[in-house]
Amino acid sequence: MEVKALACQLPCDRNLPLSRISHADIAREVINNGIVASISGATIWRWLNADAIKPWQYRSWIFPRDPNFCEKASRVLDLYQGIWNNKHLGPNDYVISADEKTSIQARNRNGRHLPPAPGQCQRIEFEYERAGAVAYMAGWDVQQAKVFGICTKSTGIKSYHRLVDLVMQQEPYRSANRVFWITDNGSSHRGKASIDRMAQWYKNAIQVHTPVHASWLNQIEIYFSVVQRKVLSPNNFPDLATVEQRLMDFQTYYKQIAKPFKWKFTKKDLHDILGKVKNDSFIEFKKAA
Repeated sequence: MEVKALACQLPCDRNLPLSRISHADIAREVINNGIVASISGATIWRWLNADAIKPWQYRSWIFPRDPNFCEKASRVLDLYQGIWNNKHLGPNDYVISADEKTSIQARNRNGRHLPPAPGQCQRIEFEYERAGAVAYMAGWDVQQAKVFGICTKSTGIKSYHRLVDLVMQQEPYRSANRVFWITDNGSSHRGKASIDRMAQWYKNAIQVHTPVHASWLNQIEIYFSVVQRKVLSPNNFPDLATVEQRLMDFQTYYKQIAKPFKWKFTKKDLHDILGKVKNDSFIEFKKAA
């Protein structure tokens, strides 16, 4: 019991210069405090692992702070299901998920790489020189699995306008009945003003915001994760021009193989979670796509 109580305490409360304590740290602490004469880290692990509730563990989460979280999230989730205002979208309606991936650096490595060998992976030089940074703004057609993007030195309303123009000035979006643009609340497309601007730019375009601090609801983030894994890691580019060319080449390549993301988290799932935890102080949401 005393070992478990110690494991539940913050290290700073015991004047330990640690942010987290391991099984070995706990073993040393209980011995130093005379709780037991001797004990191994393995025994500590066995005791703690048997508990159903483990308050000494933690994980990061995205906490929903928007007071209208349910309403705003439901609208986005409905659009992914082809529904708007409780009515099914028509064949000439489209849904675009858009955002920007900022500060993509060009890291020019200072040394040569070593190729993979039997029993050893490829080795990439750790040190690098910064050759600048670029932003990548992109839109993802949720139903058609099409991606559109531009590289720009900075984000903002003008850059977002360029992306919207890129999409809306080509078919089928130019003559569509409605094109819904799902974005977060970043500075490029924030608040009621951005909704009004979108309507002024294109009469058939409708801006739809995700709740504050809920970018995980935006499907473009899935595409950005693909870009991060397949294009930007490991980061080894001599200059920004190479970064931009690689991003545009990958965009062209991805259009040929892309399929709609299998988004499984629905409005019903959201309401079920909210119903289960409505009396709790915290709510955890997972991206289920």
